[in-house]
Amino acid sequence: MTNFSEDQYPRLCHEVGLSCEGCTAETGRQLARSCKGLRGKMIGQLFVQIHPHSACARMHAHFARAYRDASRELCGEPDIAMAAVA
Repeated sequence: MTNFSEDQYPRLCHEVGLSCEGCTAETGRQLARSCKGLRGKMIGQLFVQIHPHSACARMHAHFARAYRDASRELCGEPDIAMAAVA
């Protein structure tokens, strides 16, 4: 396993075509598929385990939102914004 220094993130991700938004949204969706029913603190703890680099820390809320949105979709619950319109 290659160890990269903290100052190489997110540059390394961008070099392989990953954006911070896309990466954290996808991992949030994948977590929702594999671990249903997580609450706030546990989502945050898993974010840190999946994305341990300090450069990723600013994406915590984006990851959590992606997890919650995907969880609602998997459970068949309507999106809050769409429910308000209906």
